[in-house]
Amino acid sequence: MRILILTQYFWPENFRVNDLASDLIVRGHEVTILTGLPNYPSGKVFEEYRAEPEKFKRFEGAEVIRIPMLSRGSGSLRLMANYASFVVSGLTVGAWKLRGRRFDSIFVFMISPITAVLPAILQRRLKRAPLFVWILDLWPETLEAVGVVRSPRLLALVGKLVRYIYKRTDHILVQSRAFMDNVRNYAGPDATVSYFPGWAEPIFQQGLETAPKASEISLLSDSFNVVFAGNVGEAQDFPAILDAAEALRKDIPVRILIIGDGRMTPWVEKEIARRRLSDRVVLLGRFPLERMPSFFKAADALLVSLKREKIFAMTIPGKVQSYLAAGLPLLGMLDGEGGRVIREAGAGLVSPSGDAPALARNIEALAGMTPQERAAMGANAKAYGIAEFDRTRLLSGLEAKMRDAVWGGKA
Repeated sequence: MRILILTQYFWPENFRVNDLASDLIVRGHEVTILTGLPNYPSGKVFEEYRAEPEKFKRFEGAEVIRIPMLSRGSGSLRLMANYASFVVSGLTVGAWKLRGRRFDSIFVFMISPITAVLPAILQRRLKRAPLFVWILDLWPETLEAVGVVRSPRLLALVGKLVRYIYKRTDHILVQSRAFMDNVRNYAGPDATVSYFPGWAEPIFQQGLETAPKASEISLLSDSFNVVFAGNVGEAQDFPAILDAAEALRKDIPVRILIIGDGRMTPWVEKEIARRRLSDRVVLLGRFPLERMPSFFKAADALLVSLKREKIFAMTIPGKVQSYLAAGLPLLGMLDGEGGRVIREAGAGLVSPSGDAPALARNIEALAGMTPQERAAMGANAKAYGIAEFDRTRLLSGLEAKMRDAVWGGKA
């Protein structure tokens, strides 16, 4: 098949759409990627891209077409400008660059913003190809949950846009079964909606056996090290994480190590200093995906958190699959689907979203367990990840749906 992948975020940014594109290429499909300029999560276009943009025109043999856009920068207004610039550029420059090309199927990787689907709707009409959209964030609910939009009138307008987009999508894929009812409320009862969860990146599926321990953590081997890896943003509830660090007993040597970057990093840095938590919370910064197994191997437990919001309770954070594949105990401070997965797997300890004292108690409890008890949790995590989130099985299912849409006359 000739497949167009449209995504605002793509390699060298680290997202699962990279794995999806790679797998489709390996399966023999002719893949073209239409995307923007790499600038997530720092908000600035990557220096390596600025220095040698030619190096990023092909991905494992597939053509990568990049369109101009404003970087994320900092602040809500700049973020909204970033979203809008990708849409305008996709509808104009992107359409021009794709002129004369034929595609059998169009796929959109939809984390915020949902507006990024609009250029794909235009291509669906121009190319007469079925459109698949993978929903990882629910709009307008996510906008309200993180405080980007508070006006009921504006949220209602965004809801109308969501309805417009869903009704022009041939097959909607959702990362959590809890998304189903929400999506159908906007898309209508006759919409084709399928469960399509994320998976662990191949680098974690291959195991940590050969990875050396990260020296950045090995130097801190005098403590029980809890690693948080990923976006340092509003949704992850860092105020509660820092509250938990303050609540930890002084006689238990524990460190929370934050590997990543994001819009809240400056705030977290200031709070660590203000609360005098530098002995308990360490910001290590952002590292390439390739180095993450070495950090995980040096960790004693892995932390995942989300704010207390109805929309987040419906979400399975993408890092959960990677954590499960790493075969380490998980510490969850989250409600709903994410917490259910950890409990169902027997992979760790879970506290409610925003409950800092409960998280502190769970950290202390895990640190007090024997290595054998923690190893059993890690083994449970790995087994559950393989059973529920196998990448090959999931992508084979997607491929079958695409083939059916192209040759079967339905999506």
